[in-house]
Amino acid sequence: MSKAEMFRALHHNRAPGDPLVLPGPWDAASARVFAEAGFPALATPSAGVAASLGYEDGQVPADEMFAAVARIVRAVDVPVSADVEGGYGLAPKELVERLLETGAVGCNLEDSADGVLKDPREHADWLAEVRSEAAGRLFVNARVDTFVRGVADPERAIERAAMYVAAGADCVYPIGAPPDVLPLLRAGIQGPINVGAPTEGGPTPAELGARGATRITFGPGLQRRAARALREIAAQLT
Repeated sequence: MSKAEMFRALHHNRAPGDPLVLPGPWDAASARVFAEAGFPALATPSAGVAASLGYEDGQVPADEMFAAVARIVRAVDVPVSADVEGGYGLAPKELVERLLETGAVGCNLEDSADGVLKDPREHADWLAEVRSEAAGRLFVNARVDTFVRGVADPERAIERAAMYVAAGADCVYPIGAPPDVLPLLRAGIQGPINVGAPTEGGPTPAELGARGATRITFGPGLQRRAARALREIAAQLT
């Protein structure tokens, strides 16, 4: 079984309250820590990787992001999915080729740009092209940005998710969805659902799983928590 097949299998037949937990490494060293802790797969956060490279979120040049993902993949034996934001303006064929060159087995793709939601039908068509080019070699996690772009109605997220699933997305990620609407999203969305979890306080991964999450990611939260710990260490050196 290939790593891509292993990664895909991890998303299916999850029991309620037992979601797939995917820590987000921001460099090779953090990836090794998470892999050595026993996590079966990892998912890079674009903002966390950006911070490790000295950039603000959304400002990393594509070449640097792909190079960072490749270093993370080389550092561990477990499957790695890559957050590549909106695809950096690449055509589906080139985007898939660049991802496969890194060794990643999946990708996270946003449906907004410059703070504005994309047309869902056009985005669904683009996702379908990505899925076709990938030919099963990449697990496509389609982010649904309605909640973080000021659209609070869960039905709008469900509508977009349905289009993306129909286009071939393997999983959808309604980023920023309040925990109390997860059961509604679960009832209205076919297939796996990714949910972002806080690294401190808030619902636990198991609690989010019980509400409908198939898999859990943490965005840049783990990198930011590690940075705070490092600042505390630095303050004690003098």
